[in-house]
Amino acid sequence: MSDIAPLRDFVAGMTRLIDSGGVEHVLLNDGQTLLEELIVDDGWLPDACAAPDPDRYSQYLLWCDPFERFSVVSFVWGPGQTTPIHDHTVWGLIGMLRGSEIGENFSLDQEGKLEKTDEEVLKPGLVSAVSPTIGDIHKVSNALNDQPSISIHVYGANIGAVRRHVFDSGTGTQKDFISGYSNDAVPNLFDRSSEKQSGDA
Repeated sequence: MSDIAPLRDFVAGMTRLIDSGGVEHVLLNDGQTLLEELIVDDGWLPDACAAPDPDRYSQYLLWCDPFERFSVVSFVWGPGQTTPIHDHTVWGLIGMLRGSEIGENFSLDQEGKLEKTDEEVLKPGLVSAVSPTIGDIHKVSNALNDQPSISIHVYGANIGAVRRHVFDSGTGTQKDFISGYSNDAVPNLFDRSSEKQSGDA
């Protein structure tokens, strides 16, 4: 891991954006610009928040706003790993940091059954958005079978504490879940002691 300052700057920028009280489409648009700047460099992510789990994808909390207005998460996919079909219930941005992932998007028809609407492939530097107003149901998979992939997600809530839904792919039946996080501690954004030491004469 190199200097964590890019994440600190991103959190500060998102906080200012949230403080401005912007409506969702403004938050998504301006937040995308901030996220694109963050994922230009992939060296800032702490190793502990980039480690794949052999059994399932990992969701590491990087930062949560003190008032839970937004959260920043690294998703780490081992080779071939995938999510169930799920929703978020809040706005979100997904920025590809390393590797590649496939997002399959769905909607519910009038009978409550799932219909696949489209599919997108994210590669490093690309950002995608979700929300109940623009499309919120998807399934995400690591596009690579031989290496991990990592994406950085920003959500309009403490996403690990939000009651959401997974969907049966055949019937569309919903089941509640709360995802939680894979880590017990978050990165320390505010210790600048190493910066001071490196600058000492």
